Amino acid sequence: MEKYDNLGLVGEGSYGMVMKCRRRDTGQLVAIKKFLDSEDDKTVKKIALREIKMLKTLRHDNLVNLLEVFRRKKRLYLVFEYIDYTVLDHLEKYPRGIDEMTTRRVLFQVIRGIEYCHKSNTIHRDVKPENILVSKDGIVKICDFGFARSATGDQLTDYVATRWYRAPELLVGDPRYGKPIDIWAIGCLAAEMLTGEPLFPGDSDIDQLFHIVRCLGNLPPRYRDIFHKNPLFVGMRVPEAKSIEPLERKLPKCNKVAVEMMRSCLLMEADDRPSCTELLEHDFFQLNDFAQRFLAELESKFAKTDASAGNGSGVASGSGAAAKSKRPA
Repeated sequence: MEKYDNLGLVGEGSYGMVMKCRRRDTGQLVAIKKFLDSEDDKTVKKIALREIKMLKTLRHDNLVNLLEVFRRKKRLYLVFEYIDYTVLDHLEKYPRGIDEMTTRRVLFQVIRGIEYCHKSNTIHRDVKPENILVSKDGIVKICDFGFARSATGDQLTDYVATRWYRAPELLVGDPRYGKPIDIWAIGCLAAEMLTGEPLFPGDSDIDQLFHIVRCLGNLPPRYRDIFHKNPLFVGMRVPEAKSIEPLERKLPKCNKVAVEMMRSCLLMEADDRPSCTELLEHDFFQLNDFAQRFLAELESKFAKTDASAGNGSGVASGSGAAAKSKRPA
């Protein structure tokens, strides 16, 4: 930490804290993630090393940049570019939801970043408002890769996804989930940005499933079978919907194109959900040549950002900062 001045705490989480700092020799603002005692806690060490490994491999304009890693007194420190705020900050400022154009611009970049991860055979596994960073120029950076995993293995059984953004296959305990879980989370993120409220705010995994089936219908037979075989649900009944509150009723202020985009992300069967590449081709992003025009605008902004970073000024990131409101585990 000798190279940095600590400007204050950005946030705290289960595995450490994030500090806003300034590099003494260049004046560059950075976010430093300080993990808990990572030598003595195997879980913390695993998460820290996984994030380092992922971010050294993954490089994309819409993924947060890892600038440096160092160790002091058995603790790992990760130094990131510093980004101004998160989507969660934006939602707290606009509790009734974010306007559609801003939402479209943010989602377009989120999907581009996740598309790159998926093409690199990586699942992010924790897409949510506090992990989406947005600069003053509107550049989006996805952060917090501590739970990201390779998509090449047959079984993935580690912790994944904050509950409100978990796909049904995760909730029932399917170990063979894959990239579609990130698509589901993007659908939940889109709905929350447009309304200001989480789409499926469950208090437990069972309650989460209930919220989902009440909106989208009962679980497919395969998911029901996995539920019944899961020892965590012994003696419990599969949540079933006695009545349906369809997606369009939960999103009354959203236009038809936006609802259809979210509906495609929230298809119950994982294999039926679109890929990120297909999602970017949806009318929500293609109407009025939005995607083509916005991509040109982004490329110009990325070029300016690269130039300023080369001069030591940098862009900013509260990478992985703790939520500022009550969020599920």
